Amino acid sequence: MIRIYLALAMFAIIGSLAYGAKYYYDTTQNKIAILTKNNANLKVAVDTAEASLKLAKEEQIKMSELNNKLQNDLQKAEKYGDSLRSKLAQLNLVKDALTDAKNLEGRMNGATAKIWREIMGDTGGDSNRPNPNWLQRSETTDGNKDGDKDRKDNDTSSTEAETSSTQ
Repeated sequence: MIRIYLALAMFAIIGSLAYGAKYYYDTTQNKIAILTKNNANLKVAVDTAEASLKLAKEEQIKMSELNNKLQNDLQKAEKYGDSLRSKLAQLNLVKDALTDAKNLEGRMNGATAKIWREIMGDTGGDSNRPNPNWLQRSETTDGNKDGDKDRKDNDTSSTEAETSSTQ
């Protein structure tokens, strides 16, 4: 009878060990599946992060180039402003207005029209349109030849590009 009890005890021990091994195997396989899934998710996250980092670096390079271009344009604009200030300092507009007002008006209108054409060109408008007819030419001197060149129309509107020949 002791043999039977020993056999049952042995069978219970072996059964417990087998159940423990099976439990260990199942839990290990479950953990492996979970870790594999998490690893796949992490790979996707890493790929996304690397793509985002690459895009951020490209954007940084692009922004740096645009910033450099903007800085160069600012320096050109400042140089142009300095040039205009020095030219304005050399002019005696009061004397010119008193001695030859019509010439001064023609020069001022021509220079204003030239600046407006440059602004229109810089902002995507038509900078090649001719000056309107109301832009006066000086009868005594040439005035501003740059602002008054190729005048063909008598359009008084600064927004329309149509021309007419009523002269």
